[in-house]
Amino acid sequence: MRPARAETASYYTYDSCWREGTSGVFTASGEHFNENDLTCAMWGVKFGTLVKVTNLANGKSVIVRVNDRGPSRRLAKQGRKIDLAKGAFLRLASLKKGVIKVKVEVLNAS
Repeated sequence: MRPARAETASYYTYDSCWREGTSGVFTASGEHFNENDLTCAMWGVKFGTLVKVTNLANGKSVIVRVNDRGPSRRLAKQGRKIDLAKGAFLRLASLKKGVIKVKVEVLNAS
C-alpha cells in the first residue's frame, strides 16, 4: 500500500463530460460511464485499482475503482488529483462543495 497524502478531488457527471468534449458515455477503460457508481478518474494508476478517498474536513471515506483518466490535463496541472463519479463524491460531501481536500490511498495495484 502506498503512503497517503493530501490531494484535491472533484466530481464529474455525464453533463460535465459533454461540456469538456468527451462523450460522457464511455470511460477511458471502455466501460459504460455511470455517474452514480463508486468509480473515479485518475492518472498514473492502472484501471481496476481500488483507491480509498477520505474527506479531510469530515473524515468520511469511500473506496472507488479507477476506470477512467482524469482530471483534465489543465486541472491536473493546477493540482487536482482525482475526479470522483458523482455517486462517490456524494458519499464524501455535498455537490455544492465542488472541490474538496482529500487523502488518497491506493489499496491495490491490480
